[in-house]
Amino acid sequence: MRRRLRLRDERWPTRDAFVIARGAKTEAHVILVEIEQVGSVGRGEAVPYARYGQTMVGELARIEALREAVEHGASRAELQDLAPAGAARSALDCALWDLEAKLSGTPAWALAGLPAMHPVTTCFTISLDEPAAMAAAARASADRPLLKLKIGGSGDLDRVAAVRAAAPASRLVVDANEGLDFDELRRLAPELADLGVELIEQPLKAGEDEALEGYDCPILLCADESLHTRAELADCARRYGAVNLKLDKCGGLTEALALAAEARGLGLQVMAGCMVATSLSMAPAMILAQGAAFVDLDGPLLLARDRDPGLVFSGSEIAPPSRALWG
Repeated sequence: MRRRLRLRDERWPTRDAFVIARGAKTEAHVILVEIEQVGSVGRGEAVPYARYGQTMVGELARIEALREAVEHGASRAELQDLAPAGAARSALDCALWDLEAKLSGTPAWALAGLPAMHPVTTCFTISLDEPAAMAAAARASADRPLLKLKIGGSGDLDRVAAVRAAAPASRLVVDANEGLDFDELRRLAPELADLGVELIEQPLKAGEDEALEGYDCPILLCADESLHTRAELADCARRYGAVNLKLDKCGGLTEALALAAEARGLGLQVMAGCMVATSLSMAPAMILAQGAAFVDLDGPLLLARDRDPGLVFSGSEIAPPSRALWG
C-alpha cells in the first residue's frame, strides 16, 4: 500500500484585482497535493491564508513533515490528529478523499454517505471599490441571481445602493471581512435591509464579536473568520445565525462535513464558501454545498484561467464535478 506524495505551489492570475477590506490580490497562490497509490492519483488544492498566520513556505513544510505518515498509509481520520486545521491539512484531506474514490470506484459523495450531487447556484463576488465602479461591475453581472458585495469602509451604504440600482433583480449579500465596528453595524443594518440585503458576513473582527450576543439584527449575520472548526461553534451560535464553512479553514472536507452537521443541529444556516482558487478547490466543496442555504464557490470565475478539466458553470449554476476533476 506504499504511496507517493507529490506537492508544489502554483500561481493562477485573477481576471481583475480582487479587493476586500484587508487588501487586494492579483493571483491565487495555491498548494497542489498529489497522492499516488497503485496507479491512481488523488489530488487536493488549498490556499495558505495570511490572515490566519499561514505562509506558503510554512504550509509546504507542514505537509513535508507528514510525508512519511501519508506515504505509509495514514487515513483521513488519522490525519485529523496529525495536523491542525488549515491549508496543509485541507490539501491532504481532499487528496485522500479523491484517492479513495478512485481506488474504490465509488464517488466521493457516496463515500460521504450522501445522495448524488445536483447543481448549485453560487454567489458572484463584486470587489470593494468606489460606488460607481461597483455599480458598473454589478450591471455587467445583473443577470446573476445572487451577488456578494465586499464592503468595509466609508461609503458602504452608497456602494450597496449603487449596486442595487444597477442590478435590481439580483439577490444581495454583503461581506465586511471584519471591516465594521458594532456602532457602524447597528447604523447600517436597517438601511441595508431596506435595500434587500439578505445576509451580512463577518461584520466585526473575530475575537471581538461578543457584542453580537443579544443583538437583534434585521439581517441574518454569518460568521466567517470567527469560525474554523467545531471548537468555535458554540460561541458562534450565540452571535450569528449562519456560518461560512471553507475547507481551507476547517482543514478539509472531513472536518467540514462534521462541522456542517453540528451547525445545523444548533439551528445555524450553512454557507459553503471558498478562497480564490481553481476548480480543484471548489470540487470537494461542492459536496458541502449540497443543501447549503448559501453557496459561494465562484473562485474559478474570478481567475484569468482555470484547470482543465474544471467545473462547468452555466452563468452562476455549477454542475457537479466530473470524476476526471475530483472525486
